[in-house]
Amino acid sequence: MNKEVLKQIIIENQGFVASIELVKRNLQIEPFGNYIFTGSRRAGKTYCLFQIIQGLLEEGIDKSRILYINFEDERLMEMTVNDLASIIDAYSELYPDKPIFFLDEIQNIEGWEKFCRRLADMKYRVFITGSNAKMLSREMATVLGGRFLIKEIYPFSFTEYLKANQIELNPNWMYGTVRFEVRRLFDTYFVYGGFPELLNFREKRMWLDNVYQKIFYSDLIARYKIRNEFALKLLIKKLAENIHDEVSFSRIKNIIQSSGTKIGTNTVIEYCEALGETYLTFGLSNYLAKIADRESLKKYYFIDNGILSLFLFNPDTILLENIVAVHLKEQFGQDFYYLRGDTEVDFYIPSEKRLIQVAYNLNSAETEKRECNALVKAIAKLQEREPGEEKRNYEAIIITLDMEKEIEYENRTIRVVPVWKWLLSE
Repeated sequence: MNKEVLKQIIIENQGFVASIELVKRNLQIEPFGNYIFTGSRRAGKTYCLFQIIQGLLEEGIDKSRILYINFEDERLMEMTVNDLASIIDAYSELYPDKPIFFLDEIQNIEGWEKFCRRLADMKYRVFITGSNAKMLSREMATVLGGRFLIKEIYPFSFTEYLKANQIELNPNWMYGTVRFEVRRLFDTYFVYGGFPELLNFREKRMWLDNVYQKIFYSDLIARYKIRNEFALKLLIKKLAENIHDEVSFSRIKNIIQSSGTKIGTNTVIEYCEALGETYLTFGLSNYLAKIADRESLKKYYFIDNGILSLFLFNPDTILLENIVAVHLKEQFGQDFYYLRGDTEVDFYIPSEKRLIQVAYNLNSAETEKRECNALVKAIAKLQEREPGEEKRNYEAIIITLDMEKEIEYENRTIRVVPVWKWLLSE
């Protein structure tokens, strides 16, 4: 690798990253930690690096210590793992300082892990981004030997989305006129999602379609060498249409085969894993299922409502459940589930003893009774599983589009809350 090119990139980027205008996100990092930031394409991982860099500069770190490399730079297309050491050499010829490494989309370099482990062993501070969930795997943790903290980056939360639209909420915001603007902006966020760059575009659906095509062809078809392109497209479409439903690999196979496309169960499993590894979708397991069934039967959600809306004709109820799932995923990681057995509840968070049902509205007495009854029956089922002294009160919530009230049902208070308000209070 030509070190003169690397020097040029290092110096160019030092000026570039310092001048970027940012919407600061709620990014908490350990002062001496090395980090891997991972998440979907265009979720804002790079801007998290920029936020950290600008924070360091504000603290008095000299700009010369910033070593930011974007491995999607076309000048680095031919770089291999054997060239990575040249980055240190090029920097050392420019400056006598010890750099802080910011390595953006480094998964493009096969074998990058050992280089980054060596940097950590040499006591460099290192920040890494990547768009592949394999960067969270056990194998990765083994190779990096616990030297890096891993942080998933999601598209804007609703709070961040409001901030990006110059709306800061004070404690009494619900009593002022700002609540009307919050509700108006939620309608856009609900349909088009929270990808940060989307705020700059009027043709939002077109931008989202371009992002999806990039994920589909670059992150799925090319990276995983998928040959049956039509089958994968159909699988994604069917997952989008079945957000509400528990699906098995064999059921997905049968749905795809009904279109005349041949596909095997193992291929379906591989495709679903690839969707998760590229952060397009994530799966949720049934808390009440046997351990063996938790992987084969799941509900699938999309990482952002904007991508999901590309596949839907009547999206409202599906988008409502998906936006709740994404918010819970960001809060609780893998520690939330759905409940399916004698009754069905959309979400359960064991650590919080919280059950959440999602209903677009409760305009009919029949709908209200059905949702409340499901929550109460599920609580009774969960209490049966706990020893007597460990029984605790469970929190029951119904999330709707706009309704807010409390329901007394069978000696239990069930809170009904609008989704846009719930997203800002959790």
